[in-house]
Amino acid sequence: MQGDGETPRGPVWPKLPLAEWQDTYATLHMWTQIVGKVRLAYSPPINHWWQTTLYVTPRGLTTSAIHHSRRTFAIDFDFLDHALRIATSDGTVRSLPLLARPVAQFYADVMDALTSLGLGVSIWTTPVEVEAPIPFERDRQHASYDPDAAQRFWRILVQTDRVLTGFRARFLGKVSPVHFFWGAFDLAVTRFSGRPAPLHGPTPNVADFVVQEAYSHEVSSLGFWPGGGPVSEPVFYAYAYPEPEGFAAARVAPVDAFYNRDLGEFLLPYEAVRKASSPDSTLLAFAQSTYEAAADLGHWDRAALERP
Repeated sequence: MQGDGETPRGPVWPKLPLAEWQDTYATLHMWTQIVGKVRLAYSPPINHWWQTTLYVTPRGLTTSAIHHSRRTFAIDFDFLDHALRIATSDGTVRSLPLLARPVAQFYADVMDALTSLGLGVSIWTTPVEVEAPIPFERDRQHASYDPDAAQRFWRILVQTDRVLTGFRARFLGKVSPVHFFWGAFDLAVTRFSGRPAPLHGPTPNVADFVVQEAYSHEVSSLGFWPGGGPVSEPVFYAYAYPEPEGFAAARVAPVDAFYNRDLGEFLLPYEAVRKASSPDSTLLAFAQSTYEAAADLGHWDRAALERP
């Protein structure tokens, strides 16, 4: 299938051991939160916080169009030229280099660039979905940037976005875009049964109102996460909310996939996909089998929701 092999820049599915880029990962996580919070500040609410996410581009990640009065602007991470660009609908562009510097300096530079464009904004500067958050303006702890690692991460997102977009197309019901959540630093796509869900309980490092809006309706969700905390490697994940009885014991594909009881999710190591004879087929098998487990055990109306 399309997606296997090499590109002029290296393997289509490159290596990304968590231990090799943890410092860059932590810094880039905060940088994406700053940019994501700018989008959040200017965007009207859309169900499940979809107005806050970033999207994969041929060069990196983007906010997509953000509306400011009669003007529009976008903020893009470019992981080929290693730059952050703010472009406006009146033709003005500000560019900042992506290089090793503290989060506090990156935050100041982004805010200054927005102000110079007449787009000054105030954001809540405390990071979300992380332990021991440091406000952006005081964060001099995270100051790493490995261009090669950042680019390899983006290249994985490009391939994951491509495969998950094909998977998304199989569903006729309500389904999210394939989008990047800067809170958890993961790329995800989510299918919905169409039924409301029970009120979600507390989640560590996330405000109750945030998680309750995110999970207001039944879902089967799938995505890529570079790892962290109890997960020491990059993984693809899949879960259902509410989790139907028997879901944890369901048989899913491929053989490398397993259920992690601490997370309440099926995990598939990224290395199992990267090393497969057909990474696309391997990832799609994981996507389809975990969805079927959620939909069948949850009694979804699959005939009405799926494309034949």
